[in-house]
Amino acid sequence: MLNRIKYIEPFVMLATLLRWFVLATFAGAIVGFGTSFFLKGLFFSTNKTSNIPLWVQMLILPIGGLLNGIILYYGYRNSTNKKDSVIAAVHRQSGIIPFKTFAIKPIAAIITLASGGSAGKEGPCSHIGGSLASLFGRLLHLSPELQKRIVACGVSAGFASVFGTPIAGAIYGVEVLTIGRIRHDFIFPAVIAGVTSYEVSKFCGMNYSNYPLHISSAFSENLFIKIILIGLLCGLVSWLFIELFEQTRHLFSFLQRRFHIWPPFLPFLGGLILSVMILVIPTDYLGLSLPLMDRALNGGNVALLGFLWKSLFVAITLGSGFYGGIVTPQFVIGAISGNVFAHLLGINPAIGAAVGMVSVVASASNTPIAAIFMGFELFGNAAGIYIVGACITAYIVIGHRSVYPDQLVAYKKSLWMNIDPDIELGKEKIHLSYSLLKKMKHLERYRVHHKWPRKE
Repeated sequence: MLNRIKYIEPFVMLATLLRWFVLATFAGAIVGFGTSFFLKGLFFSTNKTSNIPLWVQMLILPIGGLLNGIILYYGYRNSTNKKDSVIAAVHRQSGIIPFKTFAIKPIAAIITLASGGSAGKEGPCSHIGGSLASLFGRLLHLSPELQKRIVACGVSAGFASVFGTPIAGAIYGVEVLTIGRIRHDFIFPAVIAGVTSYEVSKFCGMNYSNYPLHISSAFSENLFIKIILIGLLCGLVSWLFIELFEQTRHLFSFLQRRFHIWPPFLPFLGGLILSVMILVIPTDYLGLSLPLMDRALNGGNVALLGFLWKSLFVAITLGSGFYGGIVTPQFVIGAISGNVFAHLLGINPAIGAAVGMVSVVASASNTPIAAIFMGFELFGNAAGIYIVGACITAYIVIGHRSVYPDQLVAYKKSLWMNIDPDIELGKEKIHLSYSLLKKMKHLERYRVHHKWPRKE
């Protein structure tokens, strides 16, 4: 029997490739049209509010927050126990996403960004991709396992369409599901869906930018060490970003429980806070902030604490209840911080911004492979080895933190940590390992024996 199977297996694999090529192509095309339609509406809306007076901006921020709150609260008020998280859909819901997500999340995102909320455009695109793919799979009556794969295809297609990086977007949609493990059986359909969606979006008139770096092909040990240091620092910036985001979300949740605030009123309060902040902080950090990212990637001067202001604006926007993506902010934060660190280290700020951008994505989203591919697609091959070093460094430094609390932890990043596998990051209990505690105990005994002073 085994001898027969080894001759039959290649034909089974060819049939598998053919099936996924057809399914992923259809799914990618559907998602490409859906995300293109959304992006056109988003750009039209944001262009209308891009040059408004300061007083008008201060007025529409809380209004946008209230509209967001009302749409999200009443839109999901009578929903089932199915979450609209694409990660949860793959892990726990057999690839089922409520179809109402297709309408609710894009509308909320357009209101957020048009009113000045500091967020990204990829979140609604991933929800569009996931919900359309989920509906496509249900119409075909796919099995639960196939349904999971088709939803992953849709998410990858959504990311590929909005990023303008078909391979990185496809890998991101797969890698973001779990920390430390990639489902290799998802990759082929994800790439097919991602490339198809990207091509459909270009056909629909979407324009994408790249930033080729002018860097010597000869390897520089000195530059590599500095780039590793930038990766390390960007990992810490990601840690700060996630901490601000989590603490702000907990604060608004506490206020809602403590004072029994009507839930849609929370983003209204967030909008009021942002309105006060732009009296002293430039409005450049509102919305997508893509001009800031472009300036950093082109080697221009940016504010020394620009990454902190952007992190704070995003934390208040999303933490209070506005809806929007969280990857585009990572681009902006990474590009600004990388540019600043490059100036401090005496290297080309454009290189630092490029490395910083992908490093923050690698660490904050726990997607180092996708970030590396993104670096190649956006910046060319010359900086490849530096991008790899920085992304892996940032990914390790941030530890077990993420902007996606639904991510599962498959493998821990350090042998000195104890983590139960395949538990959601937001519910995970992380402890120091026994071996590290033992070493710390021995070190303490050694300190007492030699009468070293304790550092307070």
